Amino acid sequence: MQGLEGLEAEIKQLIIEVLALEDLEAADIDSDAPLFKEGLGLDSIDALDLELAIEERYGVRGSQDPDENVRRFASVKNLAAFVSASRVR
Repeated sequence: MQGLEGLEAEIKQLIIEVLALEDLEAADIDSDAPLFKEGLGLDSIDALDLELAIEERYGVRGSQDPDENVRRFASVKNLAAFVSASRVR
């Protein structure tokens, strides 16, 4: 099982690929920085694309609770912790 840092790097690369952010490299994305509004500046369409990619790649689903999804997708670090915890079950 890979550590959270490895998973964070993998998720950063997934974000770049899924959202076609060709001008970024994984190292350019701060794991603690917000993904939406400030930070990477992603929007709701990006969120849907990213959620589908996370579900497909890792087999984990988002929550029916919008507030929980906001917390899970707040940063790469949060997203990696969510994926890691969900895959253990």
